[in-house]
Amino acid sequence: MINRRNLLGLSLATAGFAVLATTAGPAFAKSPLALTGYDPVSYFSGNRPSRGKSQFTAQYRGLTYQFSSARNRDAFVANPARYAPQFDGYCAYGVSRGYKVGVDPLAYKVVSGKLYVNYSKSVQRTWSRDIPGYIAKANRNWPGLK
Repeated sequence: MINRRNLLGLSLATAGFAVLATTAGPAFAKSPLALTGYDPVSYFSGNRPSRGKSQFTAQYRGLTYQFSSARNRDAFVANPARYAPQFDGYCAYGVSRGYKVGVDPLAYKVVSGKLYVNYSKSVQRTWSRDIPGYIAKANRNWPGLK
């Protein structure tokens, strides 16, 4: 049930995305290092994601990914579509709202074998209220945002 407090919080989050999308400077710009250096394969291990190392890298869709091991790098290279985050690593909730916003790599969820990341853990909580709906909206918006 939506009450005034939840509605106010959702309104503020939406307004915040509008501000971020229009004023995205270096502090909010997407890092050229995908997932800000976290190993995308590690998200699928069932443990906490781990940071990659500069000696283990791979390119995919114009982004550089780092990996915690050669084994993880090789798994990614063999099937990058399986491990790469959706929406090129932009915030899933933001894309559902029509914005490209950077992410906190620890605000994530694997859904149906796909990695989704969000701007923050508080945005992640909002996104979690209707994951299928937000994914559907993001999938519709993404082609126009690429």
